[in-house]
Amino acid sequence: MIHASGLTKQFGELTAVDRLSVDVAPGEVFGFLGPNGAGKTTTIRMLTGLIAPTNGTASVAGFDVEREGDYLRKRVGILTESPGLYDRLSAERNLAFFAEMYEVEDVPGQVERYLRMLGLWDRRQQEAGAFSKGMRQKLAIARALLHEPRVIFLDEPTSGLDPEAAHLVRDFIAGLKAEGRTIFLCTHNLDEADRLCDRIAVFNGKLIALDQPAALRKQLYDRIVVFHLSEQKAGLDDIVRSQPGVNSVEAMDNKLVVRTDEPERVNPNLIRALVGAGAEIQFVGEVRHSLEDIYLHLIGDNGGDDQKETGSSHA
Repeated sequence: MIHASGLTKQFGELTAVDRLSVDVAPGEVFGFLGPNGAGKTTTIRMLTGLIAPTNGTASVAGFDVEREGDYLRKRVGILTESPGLYDRLSAERNLAFFAEMYEVEDVPGQVERYLRMLGLWDRRQQEAGAFSKGMRQKLAIARALLHEPRVIFLDEPTSGLDPEAAHLVRDFIAGLKAEGRTIFLCTHNLDEADRLCDRIAVFNGKLIALDQPAALRKQLYDRIVVFHLSEQKAGLDDIVRSQPGVNSVEAMDNKLVVRTDEPERVNPNLIRALVGAGAEIQFVGEVRHSLEDIYLHLIGDNGGDDQKETGSSHA
């Protein structure tokens, strides 16, 4: 659905995007993560035909981003970080104007549908300039979806929103995913990306890593399982250490901290061995590395200087 090969954008001597190659499958929610100034918004602008790449090629929904930009923009939805609404027009008139630009067949019906869907119907006659930031963001999302695009580009969709509005927007994105829409999501909210995205790309001018969040965790970190015991007994760590699949074990207070690649396979054997040795296991938990851990690890190690792809670049 989205294909980029060697996509590059230079502004004078500055290379904002350097040889980006990526494929996004139909129906995929694809997270594009990176620090401020990494080139994420520039990438979106190239992929939606708003600016031309310096080098490389890209297509979205079968349309070449350079040669068929006008056709492309009619078939994708774009939410920019700055909503760009007409402040003196009502919410309803804002959406009606853009629906007409997109040549939507049932303008009143589509406008009402999305205003109701995003909880703005009762405020439809109010000028957009009087809306809160969260309401403006929801109105901008509605504008991006009026023409029912199959590919949607979202640039920081929950930036600056209060928790309730951000939750509504995340639920809305999950609903779009359930409909099979392809979503290219730029966000600084790493928990949001972890919950919503099928795959993530960590990007800082160059592609640093690309894979499913779970696969990145597995490649970067051992999985850590903690066995909580009623009391620590001598020799229990040696029993665990002798089991196949255990990378390391550390006894800490009344806990055994075990590193292993495959806890689903290893844990039952460890439990049997520990119980057989007289251990009383209160409960077993796993330490889960967050997407923030992964992101900071990759950005810190690479700093955008080296291109490193982790995992597959396509579905």
